[in-house]
Amino acid sequence: MKYNPNQIEAKWQQYWAENQTFAASNHSDKPKYYVLDMFPYPSGAGLHVGHPLGYIASDIYARFKRHQGFNVLHPQGYDSFGLPAEQYAIQTGQHPDKTTKENIARYREQLDKIGFSFDWSREVRTSNADYYKHTQWIFIQLFNSWYNKNADQAEDISTLTAEFEKHGNANVNAVCDDNIAPFSATEWNAFSPEQQQKVLLQYRLTYLAETEVNWCPALGTVLANDEIVNGVSERGGHPVIRKKMTQWSMRISAYAERLLQGLDTIDWSESIKESQRNWIGKSVGAMVTFNLKEHNASIEVFTTRPDTIFGVTFMTLAPEHELVSQITTPEQKAAVEAYIEKTAKRSERERMADVKTISGVFTGAYAEHPFTKEPIPVWIGDYVLAGYGTGAVMAVPAGDERDYAFANFFKGQNGMPAIKNIFANVDISQEAFGSKDNVELANSDFLNGLNYKEATKKVIAELEKINQGKGKTNYRLRDAVFSRQRYWGEPFPVYYVNGLPQMIDKVHLPIVLPEVEKYLPTEDGQPPLGNATNWAWDSVQCAVVSNQLIDDKTVFPLELNTMPGWAGSSWYWMRYMDAHNETEFASKEALDYWQNVDLYIGGSEHATGHLLYSRFWNKFLKDKGYAPTEEPFKKLINQGMILGMSALVGRKIGHFKISIFDNSLSDELKRNPIMEATSMQTAVFISKGKLQSGTLSGGDIDLSSCDETLKEMAHKNFERILSNSFGLTESQYVEVELIGSDFQMIHTDVSFVNASDELDVESFKNWREEYKEIDFITEDNGKFIVSREVEKMSKSKYNVVTPDDICDEYGADTLRLYEMFLGPLEQAKPWNTAGITGVFGFLKKLWRLYFDENGLIVTNNEPSKDSLKTLHKTIKKVGEDITNFSFNTSVSQFMICVNELSAQNCHERAILEPLAILISPYAPHIAEELWSQLGHSGSISTVAFPEFDAKHLVESSKEYPVSFNGKMRFTLELPLDLTAAQIEEIVMKDERTIKQLEGRTPNKVIIVPGKIINLVG
Repeated sequence: MKYNPNQIEAKWQQYWAENQTFAASNHSDKPKYYVLDMFPYPSGAGLHVGHPLGYIASDIYARFKRHQGFNVLHPQGYDSFGLPAEQYAIQTGQHPDKTTKENIARYREQLDKIGFSFDWSREVRTSNADYYKHTQWIFIQLFNSWYNKNADQAEDISTLTAEFEKHGNANVNAVCDDNIAPFSATEWNAFSPEQQQKVLLQYRLTYLAETEVNWCPALGTVLANDEIVNGVSERGGHPVIRKKMTQWSMRISAYAERLLQGLDTIDWSESIKESQRNWIGKSVGAMVTFNLKEHNASIEVFTTRPDTIFGVTFMTLAPEHELVSQITTPEQKAAVEAYIEKTAKRSERERMADVKTISGVFTGAYAEHPFTKEPIPVWIGDYVLAGYGTGAVMAVPAGDERDYAFANFFKGQNGMPAIKNIFANVDISQEAFGSKDNVELANSDFLNGLNYKEATKKVIAELEKINQGKGKTNYRLRDAVFSRQRYWGEPFPVYYVNGLPQMIDKVHLPIVLPEVEKYLPTEDGQPPLGNATNWAWDSVQCAVVSNQLIDDKTVFPLELNTMPGWAGSSWYWMRYMDAHNETEFASKEALDYWQNVDLYIGGSEHATGHLLYSRFWNKFLKDKGYAPTEEPFKKLINQGMILGMSALVGRKIGHFKISIFDNSLSDELKRNPIMEATSMQTAVFISKGKLQSGTLSGGDIDLSSCDETLKEMAHKNFERILSNSFGLTESQYVEVELIGSDFQMIHTDVSFVNASDELDVESFKNWREEYKEIDFITEDNGKFIVSREVEKMSKSKYNVVTPDDICDEYGADTLRLYEMFLGPLEQAKPWNTAGITGVFGFLKKLWRLYFDENGLIVTNNEPSKDSLKTLHKTIKKVGEDITNFSFNTSVSQFMICVNELSAQNCHERAILEPLAILISPYAPHIAEELWSQLGHSGSISTVAFPEFDAKHLVESSKEYPVSFNGKMRFTLELPLDLTAAQIEEIVMKDERTIKQLEGRTPNKVIIVPGKIINLVG
């Protein structure tokens, strides 16, 4: 009976689906365990073998917990709003919903084929209206909330208005906009409703504000910082600029301290925690006010070193700072505007990361030192960010390397004074002194002689006395922009009355995406929803109606932006708890039962995006009494990346001058070409061996030996082209001159390359029209060998391997085991399809413990001690490995176990039944089949995990080396419970001892029970 993985896997996948084997219950006496994967965006390309890595790991753990008697929730769904579907819609006109559903069907087919134990009855899709109605509801809760710093939590906005009605805002301690004008209760009650709404917008947890955003013209939308890589959009690599727009924002900054403190309560990797700590960026210091000379304005600066205030040499504003346009002098206007335009083309991340470039412009304006009243020049520089702190810094070159470099770079220019040294007995002629320790201040007026702590305390007190500063804790974390100028996203449940946002009542949710003719922004620059003809809110009928009915009395315009990609993913784990609840996102009963996610597996690239936003929303929902826990994910594991083995070919491109001569002309004329072209080129592909035989010179490969081949090709190709185009006569001929060349390595599809790295040249030629006429310089044996490079698996690198092919040829269990066998879960590792045959061979060997060609060969005989030892050694190792997420070493242990059992000719039920359970989390299909063939009904998935019994690993005997004068002559197996005297008696009576001694009596007999036997003399 042969092992047939395709037949077995289809059978058991059908069984699991029909019997809802992995459906979790919200009412169970078992302890709960919630295992979750970061749900995928369903792209058109489907899954490659790198995608299932984390899913396989979580599935092993989920199956293990079921074996341990837990009620396991292991759901799956789709983060199905996203840019790719919208970009495809723009290109083809096909509705993103249709594309998304087709992609989901493809994903589901692939996921089912790998045999995951997902509870598909709880599937969610963020783009379904029955899901995003709850996302809209959460947005409304955020809008109707404010953050009370006294209570350190969010509260309903009604508690704030009640305070305003009684006492005004004098005693309100809230996270809110800066510089809110104070008002009394009388003034509040006298405000018009519109005035009151504008004031409340300054306190709400989601609010409208004009903010600096990352605008991507090519995509027509705002991008979050984590959606930008190296200054361009992550999706498509398009340029990104900074511009001001009125956007919805989330006041995540209100939760900065709780987000920091919460990191100490969760089991996440230190690297992810540190990423979030740095992103939140807590710093303790002071807020200092510098009045501007000749302007009725001031610059607010946050500094962590208020003790260095007497070392301020200049000030730097972010180019986007609102004061820049007001204070720039006419003489400096052109330079300042040019600099601002240049800076707008750089993302914030790019500016933060670039610590080498020094650039800036003097505005011509001066601020006033709060104590000395000396003028301080005001510059702009792109190393200052408008969104961090106040968008302004007080520059102290004596104590800060960047300020020091800036001051020296512009030394001697108008508006750059000399550096002031404020540290006693410190030389700053070569570099700044950045330490706070073991130094006293000098040239600092009333701070002279004080250390950092003493000076900080005193200067803050003095600033407070003159009303020009105060102590403050600041965070780098900025409020999150929540608007996107896209079509394919959650619509806001918002309409506008006199320009002010109004929430649609929850009973009318969802507000469903309208149909549009075009998915691009409108001609006047409005977001794509501006193309909708029915996108207005009738406040009487409480329904979406035609735009033509807008009258600003009862029918009002709806919000044209949509929510960002992270909206639906910021709460989805709670929806899985009660996925079919039509009235609320999840019932209290379900939330109280499942609490939060016990194990979350996903990529580390989400550290400062999804993982931060999810914690924010969870904490908010906890404040509002909905979420039962402060943190959403107890334990987080970031799986490493499976890298592709790319195939590359060397290509040399020759640039030629082409000349046509005519022999029929006179001797004088025929020496001159009748036509010339200097922009012609041709190429040749060069096999790996020929590349390696080239010499390296200055990092470039010397391929001059290919020049003749290039020239021959060029002559042949250009003569053919010119003959066809211009009809060369018999007297006319072509000459080519190589005037330059380029070399590059280009990717080829790995499907054209065999296990020996040989390229199928014909397939490669047919792959691209431009490759058909290109020559190939092969190895001496006529083969063309590609170069290999390990890099990210990606369509653009043509190194993608799909799991479908592996499953079809070797089975899903082989794929699952191989992905775990590649290496530690959290490390990156290269994919090599050639290695998978070994794992497939292991499964066939496992099968042969249970079956021969005639059928089942399992017996009820008593197992040997060796077999019991092998089994329990494996039980111990696999249980520990799964608990420690060391899945790769478990696979190694399975291989050792099967090899040992095969050598022992083990076919005993007492060994093979537990072995089937042990391997079930890793290779569930073959385990189910083995369990069934052993006579059991139902699924193996909830059978108790085998218990380790240490007694089977305890050795009862010892094979002693018996030595004479230190030289081992033979071995003797004896029980371990013998005393030294008993051992000596047995040894002395042994015939081999008698023969060695030849009648002599040893001078000494050394016996260490359990270790050695040595006869001396």
